Amino acid sequence: MAKENQSLTTEFILKGFTDHPVLKTLLFLVFLAIYLITTVGNLGLVALIFRERHLHTPMYILLGNLALMDFCCSSAITPKMLQNLFSKDRMISLYECMAQFYFLCLAETADCFLLAAMAYDRYVAICKPLQYHTMMSQKLCIQMTTGAYIASNLHSVIHVGLLLRLTFCRSSQIDHFFCDILPLYRLSCTDPYINELMIYIFSMPIQIITIATVLISYAYILFTVFKIKSREGRGKALSTCASHFLSVSIFYICLLMYIRPFEEGDKDIPVAIFYTIVIPLLNPFIYSLRNKEVINVLKKIMRTYTILKQA
Repeated sequence: MAKENQSLTTEFILKGFTDHPVLKTLLFLVFLAIYLITTVGNLGLVALIFRERHLHTPMYILLGNLALMDFCCSSAITPKMLQNLFSKDRMISLYECMAQFYFLCLAETADCFLLAAMAYDRYVAICKPLQYHTMMSQKLCIQMTTGAYIASNLHSVIHVGLLLRLTFCRSSQIDHFFCDILPLYRLSCTDPYINELMIYIFSMPIQIITIATVLISYAYILFTVFKIKSREGRGKALSTCASHFLSVSIFYICLLMYIRPFEEGDKDIPVAIFYTIVIPLLNPFIYSLRNKEVINVLKKIMRTYTILKQA
C-alpha cells in the first residue's frame, strides 16, 4: 500500500546556480553571450566548410561535423538554463528531461568518435603522407562520420530507454543546472543497478577505444616527428596537429574529471559548465585562429563583402 500511495514525479525542478537577483542577471548575460558566440562560431564554421569546395577534405569534413555537434551540445543545455534563471518554478517535464539528456549524450559521444577519427587523419597525414588519399579517402571519411552518428544515436537511445524504466518519487529537485544522468539515478525509486551496469558495458568501451586511438595515433606522430632532422620540418609537422591536440586534451581532461563514482554528489558543476558550455565555445577558435586556410577564406569573404558594399 505504501508503494501505491507514493506519487510518481513527472516534472522536475532544476536547482540551478543561485537565487540572488543580481547574480542571476549577471549569469544570464554571461551565458547568453557565450551561447550566441558559440552558435555563430560553430554554425559559421560549418557554413564556411560547406561553402568552400577546397575545404571538402577529410580533415575539414570531420571538423565541420565536430562543430555541428558542439552546437548541438550547447543548444541542449543553454536555452533551458537561461530560461530557468528567471523562471519562478524552474520546472522541466520528464520528457523534456529525457530529450535534453538524449541530445547531450548524442553530441558528447559523437565528439569522442570524431576526435578519434581526426587523430587518425593526422596520423596518416604526418606518418603516411604519400598514402594519404588512399588511407584517408573522402569515402572513408564519410563512412567514419556516418558510423559515429549511428553509434552515438544508438548509445543515446539505449540510455534514454533505460531511464524511462525508472520511477521517480523521492524528490522532484535535481541539484544541477541540466538533466544529468547521475542526479536522476539518485531520485529514482527503482533500483538503477541495470542502468549503471549498462553505462559500464556501453560507455566504457567507447571511451577506451577512442582514447586508445588518439594515444596510439599521437605516439606514431611523435615517433615520426622525432625522426625528422630539421627543426623547421619538426615544427611544421607538429603545427598541423597542434589545434587537434589542444582540443582533444581539453575534452578528455574535462571528461575524466567529470566521470566519477555513482555514490558521489554533485560537486562538479564548474566542471560540467566547462564540459558542456565552454568547450563548444572554444573549439571554433582553437581550429580557426591557428588554421591558415580558414583565415584565408575568412579574409576572402570579408574582401568580397567590402567590395559589394562599396559597389
